[in-house]
Amino acid sequence: MTNQEFYRIRRLPPYLFAEVNQMKAAARARGEDIIDLGMGNPDLPTPQHIVDKLKETVDKHTTHGYSVSRGIPGLRRAHAAYYKRRFGVDIDPETENVVTLGSKEGLANLASAITTPGDVILVPNPSFPIHPYGFMIAGAAVRHLPMGPGRDFLTELKYAVQHSVPTPTAVILCYPGNPTAEVVDLAFYEEVVDFCKKHGIWILSDIAYCEIYFDDNPPPSILQVPGAKDIAIEFTSLSKTYSMAGWRVGFGAGNKDLVAALTRVKSYLDYGAFTPIQVAAVAALNGPQDCIELHRETYKKRRDVLVEGLAAAGWYIPSPKASMFAWAPIPEDFKEMGSMAFSKLLLEHAKVAVAPGIGFGEYGEGFVRIGLVENEQRIRQAIRNIKKLMANKDEIIASWQAEQNKA
Repeated sequence: MTNQEFYRIRRLPPYLFAEVNQMKAAARARGEDIIDLGMGNPDLPTPQHIVDKLKETVDKHTTHGYSVSRGIPGLRRAHAAYYKRRFGVDIDPETENVVTLGSKEGLANLASAITTPGDVILVPNPSFPIHPYGFMIAGAAVRHLPMGPGRDFLTELKYAVQHSVPTPTAVILCYPGNPTAEVVDLAFYEEVVDFCKKHGIWILSDIAYCEIYFDDNPPPSILQVPGAKDIAIEFTSLSKTYSMAGWRVGFGAGNKDLVAALTRVKSYLDYGAFTPIQVAAVAALNGPQDCIELHRETYKKRRDVLVEGLAAAGWYIPSPKASMFAWAPIPEDFKEMGSMAFSKLLLEHAKVAVAPGIGFGEYGEGFVRIGLVENEQRIRQAIRNIKKLMANKDEIIASWQAEQNKA
């Protein structure tokens, strides 16, 4: 049997980043130096004390067997302690949190755990792909909440609930936003919790970037809202905070029923992360935290270099208050071509890879996501390359338009 169209695969659209990724790989195969700002893959090293704890633990043969799917007790306690000192929120490590293989796995498996085919799930658009597609794979009907200039989340949420049959089962939140880098305050969460409680809607909050902020105003947790744990679960991750992306350690915390559902599904699917990785994760959460501030300062410097340098080149983008991304409007002269063609143009003419906004949903069109995942020297080189592109924009745009006319 070949070319079998499996049911759940049919529900997934083509991977919109694939074409840019193929171009990037082909350029590198030709020996071209591509500055990759398209991925959210941290380039900073994992702090040494965390690596040392992994090495120490992996030498103990007793740690080589099956681990615990819900996470070793010490790691769940460390995560609860993090919530207490960072947000002032009490988390019961026995019933209110679970260790996941990164926040992405947690969100996807929770979708499978709580979804009945046909359930309506509300997801911001643009959004990180797992937010809608985890539920689509589980059989849900995803209703998009359009986000962008001139749009208000709460207004869109209320309209969607009013015009959805059946009443939505859950809504996804992600602040600081990926890809938009948008931030919210506690008052925003208070309104969302109040509204969702009245309508019996679960809240799934993703705060993977909550430790990367630049204005001395730490992003809040929805669990800080009194009564939020009645309807909300929140996902965090060590990937960005400690540059542990490949280690795959995340957490779900909050509502006991949602945590129990995720824990039960996971118990059938995995045995948890390798025990030495979980022990090293305890060292991350309980150990010295100055590494977080160092990472934060590094991303802030990169942000400033990027925003100021692109402005000097004639491309004006908002300065993100948080996350490791800039959500950049396509320069006015290039808007006609859209985010995919503009991303290809940057790759071809400036040797810079970015993520086209259309890959995060149709309301991401008109933007590209730029990752702060190269050092300052490389970012400056990217800016120089883009400046040359901007200087030759008339010729480049005319060439693109001629190709479109031929097509």
